[in-house]
Parts: sequence; C-alpha cells; structure tokens
Amino acid sequence: MKPEIYLSIIIPAYNEEKRINNILSAILEYSKTTNFTFETIVVIDASPDDTIGVVKNYLSKIPNLTIIEGTVNKGKGKAIQEGINAAKGEFILFADADNSTPIEQIDKLLEYAKEYNVVIASRYCEGGKLVIPQTFYRLLGGRAINLIIQTLVLPGIRDTQCGFKLFKRELAVKIFNQMTLNRWSFDIEILAMARLFGEKIKEVGVVWQDNPHSTLHPLKDGYQMIKDAWRVRINLQMKVYRD
Repeated sequence: MKPEIYLSIIIPAYNEEKRINNILSAILEYSKTTNFTFETIVVIDASPDDTIGVVKNYLSKIPNLTIIEGTVNKGKGKAIQEGINAAKGEFILFADADNSTPIEQIDKLLEYAKEYNVVIASRYCEGGKLVIPQTFYRLLGGRAINLIIQTLVLPGIRDTQCGFKLFKRELAVKIFNQMTLNRWSFDIEILAMARLFGEKIKEVGVVWQDNPHSTLHPLKDGYQMIKDAWRVRINLQMKVYRD
C-alpha cells in the first residue's frame, strides 16, 4: 500500500529571502498538475534575513507545506538531513531554493524511481542543458574539480554537485544520518555511501540555469571539496560507514 505522501520535497534555505519565491511559486504551479500527493519541507538554517517571512506567505497556498526553523547555522547538508528525518514520502527530493533546476523536472527523475533508489539530476550527461550557462571560469573550474572527485571517490558520476537529487526515503534516512560533511561537499559523501551500500546511481540530464548570485566560491570552495573528497576516500577505507 502506498503511503499517503508519495513525494517529499526538501528545500534547504539560508539567506534566501530574495530567491526562495522562485521555487515556491514553481511548486505552487506544479501542485496543480500532479496526480499524486506530495509535501514540501523548507528547512531554514538559522537565516538572518526574512526567509521565514517569505515562506510563511505560502502556507495557505501550497498543500502540505511545513517550515523547520533552526536556531544555529549547521550547513546545507545538515539542513537536508533534518528535512529527511521529518519527511513522510515514499521518495524524497531535495532542491535548491533558486529553482535553478526547474521543479517540474522531478518528473524526469521519477521515471526511474522504481528501478533506482538514487536518481540524480545532471547538467553534463546526455539530455543535460545549460539554459543560462555559467561563466567560463566557473564552468572550467567545476569540470576540473569533478574530474578530481571522480578519480578520488566517484568514478563515472559526471555531476555530483547539482542540487536536485531523488532518494528512496528509507535509504535517505540511513545515509544522511551517517553523514560527516554538513556543508557544500555533503553530496560527495552521500553518493559515495550509496555506492558502498550497493546502490546503482542513475544520472538524468536536466535543464539547468546558472544563478549569478551563487555564494559558492569556485576557488576556495572548490579546494575544500577536493579536501573533503579525500576525507570521504579515507572514511571508505577505514569502514566508517555501515550498511
């Protein structure tokens, strides 16, 4: 018997007062076209701006909208973990607040959900398209970092960092509650754990548009991702993660 909630959409939010309308308005429109029940969980990671005020404006508009407000900033990965532990859906999607991967593209991922417990959006595999492309140095830096991540820990995964990923709920709970990286690099760790636990990861090409106001620094944060990928490699060797 299917659970009442088929899909949980989790949105981590920090300083998203000016951007979170993008995804919430898209979810509102999406809710008018779906034939399944879903919930939306916005996890506000101790944001100093009025992100919560913007989200509250949608409480009466979006069905099954929940707000989780943290009092201490813990990072994007930790915010998603909190949303996962509160989720009720058979499947869990986490998505970025700027809607850079348009929310309706969840339908592309759900096509593979019965065959794969992990389905991730990709900008760089077949079917992927950059509508508003990144600047050349961001694109080049991102591809170089991905090659290093593939070499260290995730061979064959062409886009670890697209913030649009679908998990079977039971697997998401198991993986995210063993996570040791709470910030930008958490994607590397959760995918490495999925592989370790014998899961096949399906990459699905999506339409994606760059947000010029991204807070990710290509040099500083890219270097940190490489360090964190090495840390995940060591964790795998030391058998830190348990199936």
